[in-house]
Amino acid sequence: MARESLKIGIAGLGAVGLDVARRIEAGIPGLALAAISVRDVEKARRNLPQIGTRIPVLAADALAQSCDVVVECLPPAMFRNVASSVIEAAKIFMPLSVGQLLENWDFVARAKETGARILVPTGALIGLDAVRAAAEGTIRSVTIITRKPPNGLEGAPYLLERGISVVGLKAPLKVFDGTAREGARGFPANVNVAAALSLAGIGPDRTRLEIWADPGVDRNTHRIDVDADTARFSMSIENVPSENPRTGRIVPLSTIAMLRGLVSELKVGT
Repeated sequence: MARESLKIGIAGLGAVGLDVARRIEAGIPGLALAAISVRDVEKARRNLPQIGTRIPVLAADALAQSCDVVVECLPPAMFRNVASSVIEAAKIFMPLSVGQLLENWDFVARAKETGARILVPTGALIGLDAVRAAAEGTIRSVTIITRKPPNGLEGAPYLLERGISVVGLKAPLKVFDGTAREGARGFPANVNVAAALSLAGIGPDRTRLEIWADPGVDRNTHRIDVDADTARFSMSIENVPSENPRTGRIVPLSTIAMLRGLVSELKVGT
């Protein structure tokens, strides 16, 4: 018997949200784009003509009323409002601003009370399956080293507060060395990868993070080193930036893969 398609709402149609919307519209069995939330409806309609006719435009905090899953692709400042609406409606919340989840941890406890689920896509990383598996045992340490082209870090609060400039760099510059929690707070649009890694492993206060502004790279690169009682492993990935240099092109594909896993009869990996 055919199942009814899972209704997907997307909050924000930037580089990630638009790609996710287009891929769902192109046809993924079991998934239907039910609504979107945007500030500029005319721009959204130019990018996706079905918007405003077959695909309704709703306020971000109203998506959960007509959708089963809400994918959050918003500026960090808008995170709490949309997250709260989805959690209270006992729907599935899929945040891309994962670092904001660390700052709003009360939503996890509230989701347990309401029956909502919070599902975090792998995003720009690889190997979270291995980290999650190792976390079932004992992980001694996790380190992530992120290198980005300088323009992908411009405007980060941590840099502005300390007067650190990455303009015109001729050599790599380490701009941050601390915990994943501190990094997510200081670079809210840049290192959601570190937040996701910390949640899969030993938490945001034990996961170590280095961030480098590197004029010698043209891709967002991440290296992860994990030392556990069951395995010791290292992983690295070089992501092609999207039109938004802070985000890799693989992020929307990771989101689609997670959405597909909700409805597929075969799911590979933990």
